[in-house]
Amino acid sequence: MLTHISVRGAREHNLKNVDIDIPRETLTVITGLSGSGKSSLAFDTIYAEGQRRYVESLSAYARQFLELMQKPDVDHIEGLSPAISIEQKTTSRNPRSTVATVTEIYDYMRLLWARVGIPYSPATGLPIAAQTVSQMVDRVMALEEGARLYLLAPVVRGRKGEYRKEMAQWQKEGFTRVRVDGEFYDIEDAPALDKKYKHDIEVVVDRLVVREGIETRLADSLETALKLAEGTVYLDPADAPKDSGVREAHAAFVHRAEAQGEESGPGDANIGVAAALGQAAERAVLADNAPPGRITFSEKFACPVSGFTITEIEPRLFSFNAPQGACPACDGLGEKLYFDPELVVPNQNLSIKRGAVVPWAKSNPPSPYYMQVLGSLAREYGFSMETPWNELPEAIPDIILHGTKGKPVTLRFVDGRKSYEVKKPFEGVIGNLNRRMLQTESAWMREELSKYQSAAPCETCDGARLRPEPLAVKIAGEDISVSTRRSVVQALEWFSTLEEKLTPQQQEIARAILKEINERLGFLNNVGLDYLNLDRTSGTLSGGESQRIRLASQIGSGLSGVLYVLDEPSIGLHQRDNDRLLVTLKRLRDLGNTVLVVEHDEDAIRHADHVIDMGPGAGVHGGAVVAQGTLEEVLANENSLTADYLTGRRVVPLPAERRKGSGKKLTVHGATANNLKNVTASIPLGTFTCITGVSGSGKSSFTIDTLYASAARQLNGARVLAGRHEKLTGLQYLDKVIDIDQSPIGRTPRSNPATYTGAFTQIRDWFAGLPESGARGYKPGRFSFNVKGGRCEACKGDGLIKIEMHFLPDVYVTCDVCHGQRYNRETLEVKFKGKSIADVLDMTVEDAHEFFKAVPPIRDKMAMLEEVGLGYVKVGQQATTLSGGEAQRVKLAKELSRRATGQTLYILDEPTTGLHFEDVRKLLEVLHALVEQGNSVVVIEHNLEVIKTADWVIDLGPEGGDKGGEIVAEGTPEQVSQEPRSYTGAYLKPLLDGKRTEAKPVLKKKRGSSASMRQREAAE
Repeated sequence: MLTHISVRGAREHNLKNVDIDIPRETLTVITGLSGSGKSSLAFDTIYAEGQRRYVESLSAYARQFLELMQKPDVDHIEGLSPAISIEQKTTSRNPRSTVATVTEIYDYMRLLWARVGIPYSPATGLPIAAQTVSQMVDRVMALEEGARLYLLAPVVRGRKGEYRKEMAQWQKEGFTRVRVDGEFYDIEDAPALDKKYKHDIEVVVDRLVVREGIETRLADSLETALKLAEGTVYLDPADAPKDSGVREAHAAFVHRAEAQGEESGPGDANIGVAAALGQAAERAVLADNAPPGRITFSEKFACPVSGFTITEIEPRLFSFNAPQGACPACDGLGEKLYFDPELVVPNQNLSIKRGAVVPWAKSNPPSPYYMQVLGSLAREYGFSMETPWNELPEAIPDIILHGTKGKPVTLRFVDGRKSYEVKKPFEGVIGNLNRRMLQTESAWMREELSKYQSAAPCETCDGARLRPEPLAVKIAGEDISVSTRRSVVQALEWFSTLEEKLTPQQQEIARAILKEINERLGFLNNVGLDYLNLDRTSGTLSGGESQRIRLASQIGSGLSGVLYVLDEPSIGLHQRDNDRLLVTLKRLRDLGNTVLVVEHDEDAIRHADHVIDMGPGAGVHGGAVVAQGTLEEVLANENSLTADYLTGRRVVPLPAERRKGSGKKLTVHGATANNLKNVTASIPLGTFTCITGVSGSGKSSFTIDTLYASAARQLNGARVLAGRHEKLTGLQYLDKVIDIDQSPIGRTPRSNPATYTGAFTQIRDWFAGLPESGARGYKPGRFSFNVKGGRCEACKGDGLIKIEMHFLPDVYVTCDVCHGQRYNRETLEVKFKGKSIADVLDMTVEDAHEFFKAVPPIRDKMAMLEEVGLGYVKVGQQATTLSGGEAQRVKLAKELSRRATGQTLYILDEPTTGLHFEDVRKLLEVLHALVEQGNSVVVIEHNLEVIKTADWVIDLGPEGGDKGGEIVAEGTPEQVSQEPRSYTGAYLKPLLDGKRTEAKPVLKKKRGSSASMRQREAAE
C-alpha cells in the first residue's frame, strides 16, 4: 500500500529539481517566504498532475467539459489521488449566486417548503384549501353578465417535447382547438413543436358567455378540464389578444438572466433552469404576463375570497433563478438599479456653474445644450447658477433632478447666431438619464451612465426575490425568504428546533431534509462563517470566505481517498476562530484524505502532522526544500527561517515607543452601515492604526464602506456611496486618501508590475534614447508590445498562440516567430548592456534594480517593488498570475514612488495576506516609514505581529454579525490587551508581556533603498 506521495525532479517555475515524500492521509503544511515555491510545488506540480491524470482517465466526451491542466515539469510523481483544489478566489460574481445556493442549503430549503409548507391566503391570512367545482362555478357566475370566456385545460406547462400523440388523442376525445405557446390553432393545423424547447399547451374545453342558466354546462366543462389538466383550469377573456406576449416576456427574462453570467458555484444547480444553461426558448408561463383578466382555478390550492391561487407547489416555485418563482419586477435579483441623486450631485458645495451636476457637466467644456437648459431654469425660477448646490432654495434641487412634473417652462437656446425659445415640461436630470439609458444601443454609453446608479431593494418583492405565490407558503409561520435572511448561526438555531414545531406527518417528511440542512449549516459554523447571512451574494465575499465555504462543502460531501490542496484558508480569520478551522481540516484528514495546505499561520504550522519549509529565499533564490518533517524536526533545523520565528530566535520587534501622533484626529460619527451600531471612533493622525476584531465584527463596514468612502468623496471627488453615518470630521488635516486593496492590477495578461507602476514607460523611453534607436528612428512606441510596430505580429505581442482543440482544452504554444519574446527581430536588436527589452521584462525586480542602478527613474521604481517584498517577481509578469497580496503590494509600491505630501491617509485591507513572518517584518518597515513622513496608515488586520507594532488599535466586536458592530476596546496595544471583553487583547497579551526589552528600534528607520537596508541589517 502506498504511504507517501513521492515527487521526483520537480522543476515548475523556480523549483530546483525538488525531490520530496509527503505522507498520505496527513495534514501537511507547506510554508516559506513569499515566492519561495510553495504554490509551485502544491498547486502547479502536485495538484496539476493529480487532476490531469484523473481527467485523462475519462472519455473524450467527458473531457470536453473539464479543464485539462498542462503536464507540469516533473520527472514523475507516485501515490497521487484524485485532486481537489480550494483556492482563494471569489466563488461567483453572478448576482444570482448566494451563500445558500453555493452550499446547496437553498436546494434543500426549496424541497422542504415544497413538501412541508402550507399555503396561506395573503388576503385572509388563512390556510388555502382546495376549491370545489361548486365554488369555481359561483366565482364565474359572479363575473359581469355577458363576459365571453375561454375555458382552458393547461395540459402542458413548461415541458419539452413534440406532443404529436397527445394532440391526436385530444382530437380523438372530441376537442378541436388548442393554444400553443400563446397562439390558438385548430388541432389539425397545430405547428410541429421543437422537442429541444419547453412549451405551454392548453386545450380549449369550452367557450362561454356568462349568463343565467349556464351553471350545469359550466360545471360539466370544469370537471372535464380539471380531469384533463390534473386539477388546474384557466379562464381567459375571449376578447384578449390571441398572442398574450408570454413568449416575449419569458425570452426577455432568460436574456437578462443569461446576461448576468453563466458562472456559478458548486451548489448553483437551480440556476440551470434559466440562467446557467441559457435555454433562451424556455416557455414557462409568467403569471404577471398572462392575458389580462385570467382566472386560475385549482382543485389543490386557491383562496375563495381573493381568488389567489397556487397552481402547483414544487421546488422550482421557490427558485428565484427560474421564471416560475422569480419576482417579475426584478427578475429574481431582489434589487433594482436607479439613478442616485448622491452620485449625480456628489459634491454639494459646488455650484451648477462649477459642475455640481456631474453627468451634465462632465464634458470639457460643459455641453452648451445642458448648460442652456439649466440657465433657462435659473431664469424661470429665479436662482443663480453661481450659488452652491446646498444653498439653493429648497424646491430647486428637486426641480433640477426630477423635472417640472408636466408643468411647461420656457427653455431658451442659442445655436450659432440664432436664438429660439421652446415651451415644454422639463424632464429633469434623472429623467434625462433614464431616457438615455433606455434608448441607447451603445455599451460604452450604458457603462458611463451606470456610474450614476445605485442598487435599492425591489419595491415589489422587498428584496425577497420571489413572487407572491411562493412567499404565501409557510412553515411554522415563516416563508422561505425570512429564513434565508438569517445568519448561519441563527439559521442553525432555527432549523435545529424546527422539527418540534411540525405535525407527526410533517416530521416524517422533513426529517431527512432537515438533517442535510443542519449538517451543512454546522460545517459553515465550524469554519468560522457563522456571521454570514444565507442570502448574501457570492460576489461580496472575500477570497478567504469563499475558500472556507468550499471547504465546508467538501466536508459535507464525505469523500475519502482524495488529495485536497488549500491556499491559506486562515486568511481573514481571527485567531479565535483558527481552532475551529483546524478542527475542520483535521476532520477532512480523518475521513481518509490527504490535506496539503499552503499556510503562514503559526497555529496551522504547529498543528500540522508534517511541515515542509521552502526557501531559502524568494524567486531565483528559492525553490528548494530547506526543512521538512514533524514540527519538532523542523524547529531543530537552524537553516529554517520559519523555525527561527517559531522558536523566538528571530522576532518581529516591538517599537521602542508608541507614537502619539500629530495631536489631530479623524473622527467618524454615528456609523450604522451594515451591522455597525452607531459607532463613533477617532483615528489619531500621524500614527499607525489597526482596526481589529473577529470575522464579521464590522471592520470593513467601518473602515472601507464608511471611513474611506466618505473621505474619498470629499477629498478625491470619488463617485462612491458611503455607509450610513452622521458626519466625518478632521478631513481638513488631509489632502488625499488612498485605498490599497487586493483587487487585480489588471484583468488582461498584457498588464504587469512594470506597466502598473509606470516603470515600463521609463524603460521604453530609455531604450528609445539609445544611440541604436536614434540611428534607426525608433520612438518609445516601438518598444510597446501592445501596438503595431515593434511587437511580433504573429502573436500580436502575446508571446503565445492559442490553438483550439475542439473537445480538448485550448492549447497555448510559444510563438515560433518571436519564441515568446513578444517583439520582432528588429526591435530585439536594440540592446542596453547586452540586454534587449524582452530580456529586461524577463528579469526579476531584484535583477532589474541592479541592472538599472545608473538610471534613477527606473531604479527607484524597482527599489520600491523590492522594498515591499516583491524582489522575486518578474518585471513583465502577467497581472493575472499575481495573488491578491502581491497585487496589493504592487499598488503599495506605486504609492510609495509618488512624492510624499505628509498629509495622506493610507488604508490597507489585510496587507499581510500571503506573507511569511520575515515578509511581514519587511512590510512593517515600509508602512512605519510612511508614518514617519507624517502620513497616517490604517490597516484592517488579524495578524498579531502587525497589531503589536501599532500605535493605536480599534477593536470591534465582541462577536460577528448581529452580535458585533460595537467598539470593544480602543487605545494602545497594551491598553487593548487589558480589556477582558476583547478577544484580540487576550491573544495580544502574551506577545506584549515582558518582551519590550528584546525589541530593536528598527521601525523608526527612514525609508531607503532595499540595498541600503540590507547593508544596515548586515552591520547590525
